Amino acid sequence: MRKLKILIWHIHGGYLNALAQLDHDWYLPVKPGRPGRYSGRGERSTLPERLREVPAEQVRNLDLDLIIFQTPENYHEDQFEILSDAQRQLPQIYLEHNTPRPHPTDSRHPVDDPNVLLVHVTHYNRLMWDSGRAPTLVIEHSVAIDPTIRYSGERAQGITVINEIQRRGRIAGYDLYLQAREQVPLTIAGMQSANLGGLGDIHYSELHRRVAEYRFLFSPMRYTSLPLAVIEAMTIGMPVVALATTELPSVIESGVTGFISCEFDDLIACMHDLLNHPKLAQQIGANARAVARERFGIERFIRDWNGAFGQVIGRTRAVTGAM
Repeated sequence: MRKLKILIWHIHGGYLNALAQLDHDWYLPVKPGRPGRYSGRGERSTLPERLREVPAEQVRNLDLDLIIFQTPENYHEDQFEILSDAQRQLPQIYLEHNTPRPHPTDSRHPVDDPNVLLVHVTHYNRLMWDSGRAPTLVIEHSVAIDPTIRYSGERAQGITVINEIQRRGRIAGYDLYLQAREQVPLTIAGMQSANLGGLGDIHYSELHRRVAEYRFLFSPMRYTSLPLAVIEAMTIGMPVVALATTELPSVIESGVTGFISCEFDDLIACMHDLLNHPKLAQQIGANARAVARERFGIERFIRDWNGAFGQVIGRTRAVTGAM
């Protein structure tokens, strides 16, 4: 595929890091003060240099090939603010990271346009969203982390990695995290986690080396897309304990590549097993790493995304008036 010029907003740093492994020219719009989705590369960025910042007011002067939206605000507001009329006629992809809200089966996706390719990150998400007229495709996750990092599990303690778990409440399993840490040694990393006595917000370039020291990763999320923290843990060979919800039952085979259950007491028992049997943790982690390398490898991810780009580039737009 020829090298493309792609505009994308900085929404999810870990996912953007993986996406930028594709050898294209990527443009990130920025605004003064770097608010929200206009934050650009971010502080102390380790993102690939092919991700270039461009002032939002200059975006309309770029010779672009493709626009990628990731939020309703990108699609309904930002494109009309910073793109030219001609740019809004370019091929477009909406990358949907999340499970449907507010209702798991009856939520209509904010994009209802046959000219926009709607990319879901899990098969569960595509199944549950009402995607309307938009053509859909599933491209499963990958992660771009230091390949030399390996799980050690030397610290007899579990870890949860979730940003702002307090604000996200039950959907992120805040209550379950609090219950679990009363029964097993458990800490947490991520934004605002220091307020819970956790490790705080660890920079992405350092996060996985720190996480690798802990005996297992606990993901208490009830209803979310497949968490990148789970894939990252599996990739470094770390056992995961998680709820058997959304896409996770298709990823983790309980007792073989991790432990999943909807019975909380069962999960606590599995945590104790991993804490008491380091060799079991090592074996489960090794099995998980083999699955992650096959299913969530970066080479597969790159092929899938280039295939999606090829699908939309050069396609004639229907005259719908939707834009």
